[in-house]
Amino acid sequence: MRVLQVMAGAAHGGAETYFVDLVTALSRAGLDQKAVIRSDPDRAAKLRAAGIEPAELAMGGALDLLSRPRLARVIADYRPDVVQSWMRRATAFVTRPKGAPRFAHVGWFGGYYEVAYFRACDHLIAVTEDIRAHQIRSGWPAGQAHTLPTFADAETAAPVARAGLGTPEGAPLFLALGRLHEKKAFDVLIRAMARLPEAHLWIAGEGPLRGALEALIAELDLGPRVRLLGWREDCEALLAAADACVLPSRYEPFGTVMIEAWAQGTPLIAAAAAGPSALVEDGATGLLVPTDDAEALAAAMSRLIRDPALGRRLVEAGRAAFEARFTEEAVVGQYLDFYRSVASP
Repeated sequence: MRVLQVMAGAAHGGAETYFVDLVTALSRAGLDQKAVIRSDPDRAAKLRAAGIEPAELAMGGALDLLSRPRLARVIADYRPDVVQSWMRRATAFVTRPKGAPRFAHVGWFGGYYEVAYFRACDHLIAVTEDIRAHQIRSGWPAGQAHTLPTFADAETAAPVARAGLGTPEGAPLFLALGRLHEKKAFDVLIRAMARLPEAHLWIAGEGPLRGALEALIAELDLGPRVRLLGWREDCEALLAAADACVLPSRYEPFGTVMIEAWAQGTPLIAAAAAGPSALVEDGATGLLVPTDDAEALAAAMSRLIRDPALGRRLVEAGRAAFEARFTEEAVVGQYLDFYRSVASP
């Protein structure tokens, strides 16, 4: 069985990171794969390190007239049984070359995308049951919509040294990870920090709101306690250094950060967007707070500071939830079964 993976995403992002993680894990499991990516030296290097030589195409906007025929040639030469296109842009570049063997075209959904852009697909993957329900409500056949979750790395890492980031060893430390975008609500988290004078916060990520968030940190005089770390590749080490992980998103279809926290034994606080509401058992595997509510978020953060036993209980239940559903072995097995089922004539 041959699977062609097509990713045309940005340099940084949760879906883009998971693309590399999944393709690498499938390779370890012995799957014959080829990857086509939007030109990105860093992503290409990671794939090569996993033994996968990627084809790099521009996969740009409306004026890109070359990527579609070049991808068609890759498909014709590789002769895949399955082509998985990640999100809307990659899907738009996939065509069926004349004379090439039949393949199953699978579109990957990490959010509530418009199904109309995926009409050329045979099957759709959703990372949550609610996203699958959205696909079906939008007119997609239920038998061709499939839920396959993401996974997190269970390997632990030595904690990042707090001193190197100007953070006292004894101070309560919270960590947030994600793109600096309005959807992630890091502004709400920063406002919550103004209510917690003893706490420190690291935000690992990059994006268009960096300037606005820096201005808010300065306005609230939080500079010594709130640090924007930029895009990081060492989330396991950051989670090991933190006392708790916070996911304050206004909009979060899934939130791989949650299962990363569970895997690494870091207590979790999340805003009750769609993904966290579906996965987190409030008070058991994490603490849920209303979206866009800095006061409620600060109260949950303070609760964890004051009650270490609560943090330990959240870690224990979170790890059990991770082991039950979100390990690499479990998710890779689901993908291999799925590919076999859709590749069958």
